[in-house]
Amino acid sequence: MANFTEKVVVITGGSDGIGKALVQQFLAAGAKVATCGRNADKLSILVKNFPNQNLYTQQVDVASEEQATTFMEAIIEKWGGIDILINNAGISMRALVSETATQTLKNVMDINFWGTVYCTKAALPAIQKANGVIVGVSSIAGYRGLPGRSGYSASKFALNGWLEALRTELFDSGTHVMWVCPGFTSSNIRNAALNKNAQAQGESPMDEGAMMSSEECAAHIITAIVKRKRSLVLTFTGKRTVFMNKYFPAWADKLVHGFFFKNGILVK
Repeated sequence: MANFTEKVVVITGGSDGIGKALVQQFLAAGAKVATCGRNADKLSILVKNFPNQNLYTQQVDVASEEQATTFMEAIIEKWGGIDILINNAGISMRALVSETATQTLKNVMDINFWGTVYCTKAALPAIQKANGVIVGVSSIAGYRGLPGRSGYSASKFALNGWLEALRTELFDSGTHVMWVCPGFTSSNIRNAALNKNAQAQGESPMDEGAMMSSEECAAHIITAIVKRKRSLVLTFTGKRTVFMNKYFPAWADKLVHGFFFKNGILVK
């Protein structure tokens, strides 16, 4: 673990899964950590687990530009700047395109894409001043459209493209921009995923126990930040999917369909 003493690290969506693991590991490395989430109870539990540490929390819906901006301003006022911003807040979905209400797609895009835009733009001057790092937690779905996750895939494709444009704009500025794609990681994201009517489905269709843990994923992300990697794709399945989709797209269509469907029914 690298030493982040006195570094100000902002992690959106830090009350669950990968975000929570990142909060824990950055605190252990000496950083001042600010995080947000929509659930006040979960944030309170997080604070109780880390008393008397450099942890600042705020209840925020990143889909609100006003809330996202106010959160970043509060951090800068409290600690004087921002060194690292990890845009981790996100939501998934599970429904066929033909059945999905447009509100489901809008909600996913508002959090996953616009939430990153709002937070990044609000924090950008402070991060540039610190020659810091901006991270977007994307997904394999940002490289390969996944059935049943049309809105999620769209949001992550948009996220990757926006961050790549920003990275290029800031290429020689000293500010680093990167995106990470965890692949299937054990977290709450599938339980909280929206169904066709924009309601949380409350269950996971996947085998969570067979996935990479949030803690391991967080450790990989931190290492990538230290090394200032351009991007990070995790898990063998994730790397294989990106490779197959790039070089053998038609074959990838068949394999992905076979993974998610059984007898014509979306099962994952």
